[in-house]
Parts: sequence; C-alpha cells; structure tokens
Amino acid sequence: MERVAGWSVRHRALAIVGWFALVVVAVLASAVMPGEMASSTDPGDSGRAGRVLDAQQKYPRPQENVLVQARTPDASGPFTRSPELRRATEDLVAALRRTPGAVTAVRSPLGRDGGRLVSKDGRSGLVTFEVAGPDERTSEHYDAATEAVKTVQARHPGVRLAQAGDRSLSSVVDEGIKGDFKRAEFFSLPLTVVILLVVFGSLIAAAIPLLLAATTVVGTFGFLQVLAHWVPVNSATSSMVLLIGVAVGVDYSLFYLRRAREERAAGHGVAEALRTTARTSGRVVVVSGLTVMLCLGGLLLTGLDNFKGLTTGAVLVVGVAMVGSVTVLPALLALLGHRVDKARIPWVGRRRTAADRSRVWAAVARAVVRRPLVWGGSAALALLLLALPALGMRLQDAAVTDSLSRSVPTVDAAARMQEAFPGAPAPASVVIWGARDPGAVDSPAVRKAVESLHGRAAASGGALNEPISTARVGRALVVRVPLASFGTDETANRALETLRKRTLPAALGGVAGIDYAVSGKTAFSYDFTQRVTDRTPYVFAFVLVLAFVLLVVAFRSPAVALVSIVLNLLSLGAAYGVLTWVFQDGHLSSALGFTSYGGVVGWLPLFMFVILFGLSMDYHIFVLSRIRERRHAGAEVREAVVGGVASGAGVVTSAAVIMTAAFSVFVVLSAIEYKMMGVGLAVAVLIDATLVRGVLLPAAITLLGRTAFPGLTPGARSPRPRRAGR
Repeated sequence: MERVAGWSVRHRALAIVGWFALVVVAVLASAVMPGEMASSTDPGDSGRAGRVLDAQQKYPRPQENVLVQARTPDASGPFTRSPELRRATEDLVAALRRTPGAVTAVRSPLGRDGGRLVSKDGRSGLVTFEVAGPDERTSEHYDAATEAVKTVQARHPGVRLAQAGDRSLSSVVDEGIKGDFKRAEFFSLPLTVVILLVVFGSLIAAAIPLLLAATTVVGTFGFLQVLAHWVPVNSATSSMVLLIGVAVGVDYSLFYLRRAREERAAGHGVAEALRTTARTSGRVVVVSGLTVMLCLGGLLLTGLDNFKGLTTGAVLVVGVAMVGSVTVLPALLALLGHRVDKARIPWVGRRRTAADRSRVWAAVARAVVRRPLVWGGSAALALLLLALPALGMRLQDAAVTDSLSRSVPTVDAAARMQEAFPGAPAPASVVIWGARDPGAVDSPAVRKAVESLHGRAAASGGALNEPISTARVGRALVVRVPLASFGTDETANRALETLRKRTLPAALGGVAGIDYAVSGKTAFSYDFTQRVTDRTPYVFAFVLVLAFVLLVVAFRSPAVALVSIVLNLLSLGAAYGVLTWVFQDGHLSSALGFTSYGGVVGWLPLFMFVILFGLSMDYHIFVLSRIRERRHAGAEVREAVVGGVASGAGVVTSAAVIMTAAFSVFVVLSAIEYKMMGVGLAVAVLIDATLVRGVLLPAAITLLGRTAFPGLTPGARSPRPRRAGR
C-alpha cells in the first residue's frame, strides 16, 4: 500500500487523470456494448412455468378486472336485480368493446356463464378483459381501456368501478418504486453533504468523499451495464449500488483523511503523512474492502437470479471504491496538501480540522477497561434483550395491498376486489405444455381436464375460486385460477399448496403426454421464500467461516477473530429483534406510516446479514488496527484499548452517522419493504458503531489481555517498509 500511494503521490496528475479516464471508459463501454440484456429466471415451479413461456417467445396478454358494485350496498340489492348496476355494467362492456382494437375477451356478469362473475353475496359483479397486442402497443391499448373505465365511471356516480389486474398492479408498483427512489435521492444527497460539512469542517475536505463516491458509483454503473449482458440486473441492483457506493466511498475517505490529518498534526510533511496513512489506513481499507466483497459473494450461494445482479453490483462498487481510495485519493491529497483544510465552516471548522482524539469515547473506554465484565456484560445483555423478538420472526413477502397504502386507487380496488372475488386481482397461472408432443395440449382429454377445474374450484373448500379463464400462448395453454387470496399470507400459501398438490394432480395427473407448472405472484413469492430459507444456512456458514479466516490472516489472532464474529452476530440479532418488534408486531406504525401485515419480508434478514456483516467489518478492522498499532508501539493492553478507541471511534461514529442517515431516508418511502430495510440497516449500523465498537469491543480486548495479539512484544515495532524508490 505504501508503494502504491508513493507512486500516486509522485505521479499525481497521471493518477487523477487515469482515474477519471477509467470512469469515462466505463460509461462509454456501457453505451456502445451491443447485444440484449440477460433476463432472470424465477426459482422453483414458477421458474419452470416461466421458462416454458420464454420458449414460446410470447406471453399471455395482461388481464384486467373491473369491480362493479354500488357505493351504498344496502340500497342497491342483489347485483342481478339492480337496474343501476346492470346499466353501468352494460355501459362499461359497450365502452370497452368500442375501443379500437384495445381489448379482447371481454367477459360480463350479464353475459353467458355470467353467474361465475357475480360475487357469492350477490352484491358485486366483475367485468374482465385482456389488453390487446402487439407488445409495442400494449401501453397505448391499456391507457385507452383505462380511460374508457374512467369515462363510464363519470356517467354512473352511484356505482363504484374499481379496476385492478396484471397491468394496473404492475404499473402502480413500478411507479411507486420510481417515486420512492426519486424521494430517496432528493433527501439523501443534501443530508449527506450537510453531515460531511459538519464532520470535516471544511468545504474542500467534505468534497473529497463526495467526489470519490460519485465517480465510484458512475463508473460502477457503466461496468454493470456491460456485465448486464451476462448477469440479470434489476432496478433494486441500481439502488443498492448507489447506497453501498456512497457508504463505502465516504467510509474509506474518512479513514484516509483522518489519518493523514493526524500525521500532519504530528509534524510530518504531506508526502510522509500519506506514506504512513497508506501503510495503516490504506491497509485497513484493502482488508475491509476484500472482506466486504467476499462476504457479499455469499449471496450467490442462494442460486437466485435476483441476487446475482445485486451481488455483482455490490461487489463491483466496493472494489472500485477500494481501488480509488488507494490510488486517486492519495494523489488528490498530495495535490491539495495543506489546502485540504481550507474553506473552513464557521464555528465547527477549527475544531473539526484539528484531528483531536474523541474525549467522549476516551472517557467511555476508560470506564469500560476498568470494569470490562460489568460494562461488557451489561451491553451484551441489552443486545440479547433487543434480539428476543426475532425468535418469533415470520418471513412473509408483502402483497401489493400490504406494501402500498390504500390511498392509491389501484391498491384500494385490489383490496375491495379481494373481498368480493378472492384471488381475482392476481390469480395463479397454470402453464400446461406437451412434454414430448407439442400438440398434446389440444387433445380432448386436456380440454376436459381444464373444464373440470371449475367443479374442483367449487369443491376446494374456498381454496380456489371463480372466475377461471384460459388463454393459448404458442404451444402452451395458460389457465388462470384465482386462489383464496392473491397475496402472500398463510391463506394464499395454503391455497397454492392445494392447487399444486391436490387439485392439479387430480385433474391433469392422468392425462398422458403433458406437463404443467404453476406461476403467478403468490407462487413466485412462495418459491422465492422457500429457496431463501433452504439456502440461508449455507450463506451464513460461508460468511462466518470466511470472515474468521480473513480476520485471523489480518490480525494473526484466532481469539480476536472469534470475538469479532460474536460481536457482529450480537448487533445483527438486535437489529433483527427491533425489525420484528416494529414491523411484524406493529409498534410505531403510526409514527413510521405503515400498517403491519404480520410478517417480515422474506429476503431481508439474509440481505441484512450479508450487507451488515461486510460493512461492519470496516469499523471493526479500523478500531482494531488502531489498538494493535498502540500495542506495537509498546502500550499496555488497557492503554492501547483506550488510545485506539479514542482515535478510531470518532471516525467510526462520523461514518456511521452518514450511513445511518442514508439508510433512514428509506423510512420516508411509501413501500413497507423499503421502510423495513431502512429501519433494519439504520438500527444495525447505529448499534454497531456505538454499543459494539465503543463498549463491547474494548471490554472484550481488555478481557483477552495479552492473548488478543499473540506473538506481539510491546515496544518492538514491526520492520518499517522501505520507501518507494529507495
């Protein structure tokens, strides 16, 4: 690291220009790279269905549903005997059919077999239609159909026409995600800038982490667009790249700038200060960066395409930030020299640019090392108490009606439709295809078996519902079967299991030459959560063993490595407990603006484990390195702990404040999944940077005593690396 920094300092112009050239090349490469982007495949049975439809190179047309019911149900009477409801239904059907080629397969509760489109209580009707193709005109046709529904609604104010279906539910989710991330970007960037100004006390010094983070994220996006031709990348990947890129870019800059300031304050010149910084903080950045990258790689063990792009993007952005921090960052600091502390902020500038030790953390550390058992035991007990609610954590993804507020018209429509026609907003899709003969789906046996599903739905005890519809897609047949719930709760899962394990084998199991699989929103969530649950132990084992090995290599102390892992697990368990207590149990729902649906998003605990275990290593390795340096310099254990915490914990706190603020922005977003992620990550970082690094870590090192760093003789410094060029 010292040699790399020495080269950057001597060739600062080349290092800076080279870095920006790398970013430009990444952006240009993403723009000129030919070919199609890689697509993801769903896991389990829903993935099989998706692959069959992919092979047809066409997909079922989006189905939309319009709920027809009186705004005052008690006054309307049964649907079939209400003139007002009948007129509105006839008007709606006529308006839809008048749209020029926009819709097909219009079905009405007043038409043939219309009884299946009347609710069980007889008070609501359901009009269904498919949005016509071709694909390039689907959006135009959907808009025309939606406008027709709105026009009819205006003519019948006493009737509620509530639309929800494949396209409308997907659109509201997509629009919600886009709006959420625009709000996140709007809040997070100014907030990060303000905190950086307070932390550094200088406009120039605060601009350096922003520059590194911005170029890192832009360059990563460029490289990621190139890799997207082979690795499936979704919108969540871009958001995580931005979040992690800003976090590690700011962290690494803080570690570097703080140490450089300390060395200059000790009387060293800029070049000497940067060499020492590279040998100490530079090494910490590389070790922690590699640890984060390898820990993130554990997500690949899930085998889920959704995590492949996320893992690739996260590993790439950490790697780019790490390279930038040990190359262009020393060059920038060498170019600026003492001018890095110019343009000070009034009132806070002089104190912040002085690089003093933290008096607060020094006082805390002194108290801890005097009574390590009392302080460490109390802190550990507090974390264990916080973790207790996690024992009852129930993994369950949020349906659209759980995720978004009912103030959104489509969400309210889906909720009302679910009450009148369970499962109708997003039914399960049974894909049937010829196992050997593609024409097998046209056989009379298949038609008879599909028709029998109507009777089996009625006999399913409420697990399956009407209306069932079919659509031909290439050489496959898609049968839409509404489940007891279109969500992801226990009712929906039991209905899905009934369909897969009882109804379909009874109806289709005896038909020769065909195969089938079930997809849909409920099926995908069920299969995804099942895969995550099955693979989680492997991911945990991989990350824990890998972290242990890396820490042993970095500090040559199995005891320190083991203690580090235990401390990380304690902070993570506490974050899990808070997450469960808040969102699953519904506490603070009014303050945070959500309605509990009784579960925690299935992918979040695993995602939090990998992300936080990696990111917390930044803080952990930084503070441990400061303690180890003082032991090398001859300090006794307690003195080394106090000095290391006092000089390192302040930087860690500053970095944690920035990261916590970035994560907390997600709490103001609309989707409950992002609120969960924001609260979970923010709480974990806050606990990790305060209670764990400020109390538990010094208590543990004090109790370990001389065994913390075996083979280390106080006062005997490690051989100083030769300066580059000597």
